[in-house]
Amino acid sequence: MKYLFVVFYLSFLINPAEAVTTKMFKVLDTCARYRLGEIDANEAIEKLKLKLTNSSTNQPKELVRKYCSVFTPNEKIEF
Repeated sequence: MKYLFVVFYLSFLINPAEAVTTKMFKVLDTCARYRLGEIDANEAIEKLKLKLTNSSTNQPKELVRKYCSVFTPNEKIEF
């Protein structure tokens, strides 16, 4: 009975961890596609679910650059 309880409890711990890694992958994938030029800044903002406060021409690029720079392990990468 204890074994069943432990398995049941662990299943609840694994699911949120999997969801976090899936979301992190989507963010990193979107940032990489933006960096490679496959998508533009407006598409990246939509996929990353960011809020655009003002629609000037430079602001979407700056917003994506700042957001994606948080998720890159190498600080020398410029977006």
